[in-house]
Amino acid sequence: MQARAAVGGIPIAFDKRSAKSFTRINDRIRAREVRVIDENGEQLGILPPYEALKIARERGLDLVEVSPNAVPPVCRIQDYGRFLYEKEKSERAARKKQKVITVKEVKFSVTVDEHDYQTKKNQAVRFLNDGDKVKASLRFRGRQMAHRELGYNIINRLIQDVGEAGVVEFVPRMEGPILHAILAPNKKQDAPRPKPPAPPQAPGAPPPQA
Repeated sequence: MQARAAVGGIPIAFDKRSAKSFTRINDRIRAREVRVIDENGEQLGILPPYEALKIARERGLDLVEVSPNAVPPVCRIQDYGRFLYEKEKSERAARKKQKVITVKEVKFSVTVDEHDYQTKKNQAVRFLNDGDKVKASLRFRGRQMAHRELGYNIINRLIQDVGEAGVVEFVPRMEGPILHAILAPNKKQDAPRPKPPAPPQAPGAPPPQA
């Protein structure tokens, strides 16, 4: 897509897509010489940009600077519209693969009952298995501050109960009246599984073959 602007009263055309992507093409390439690759992936050698552009135009294509930091810069003869399409397609695929890690909070109290504890523990495990971090927090109220060990017991129990689903990123610590810890997903995969125990042998039976 092209638009027109005036410089010194003279109208010039510029490519909005080129400005957006900061990719130099055709007459915008300023290097004295460039390494040229054609549309079939063949090396054409090191040429002045005007000679490379002439070849590109003879083939009905563009000269696209694909590696501006190389010495000399690398340019490819190709259709610029298709170049942008492929670039956007690969960037879209990369964004889909990126996992946005969020921190999910699970709140406890010193007086939490067993059923409520199990429910919150299962939530924490689910969050960790989904790839999110978990902030386990416990607020002390009033006289409960005199019994902080009860809160530490609950948070430490949670750390033990989530097992291999998570690892401790921040150990339990106090911030004002709140005790909290951060658990992160366990990135270990394909851990070796323990072998099942051998069945008991009958008295007098020969040992199993190795």
